[in-house]
Amino acid sequence: MLPVLSVIITLFPFMLIGLGYVVGRWREQSHLKSLAIREEALGHIMVTDLKTIAEPETAVSGCLVMGEAVIATDYFKSIATQLRNLIGGEMKSMQSLVDRARREAIVRMLEQADRAGATEVHNVRLETSNIRSATPKKKAAISVEMLAFGTAIVRR
Repeated sequence: MLPVLSVIITLFPFMLIGLGYVVGRWREQSHLKSLAIREEALGHIMVTDLKTIAEPETAVSGCLVMGEAVIATDYFKSIATQLRNLIGGEMKSMQSLVDRARREAIVRMLEQADRAGATEVHNVRLETSNIRSATPKKKAAISVEMLAFGTAIVRR
């Protein structure tokens, strides 16, 4: 009985890491599928970072629209990032985190513009901040906040 218990105790951290990988991967893939569907549904809204609008005489109104997203990584990616931090190099797992946060913030901004009846969003800007980061003393998941904002234009 004792050898079986020691094997279970030894393998338990690896089982948790594997579970974190599987669940984190599943959640990330389902979020990416949801984003793709929502982006396609909002494809009729033109998005630009230009400050001026074409044909301003046809614009009925404009309003500020914004979308915010806070996306956290799973513990498997946090561990992988900490290991990558030791040896240096590109942190691809964090790229997907920032990309998902950016896409989610833009989609939420476009949903707000769509509710306002807008067909265009101009002067789109993105702001980001690190909400929580893993430190040697605090083993927390890494989170990123993304804010997308712009001017929604309603035309005649």
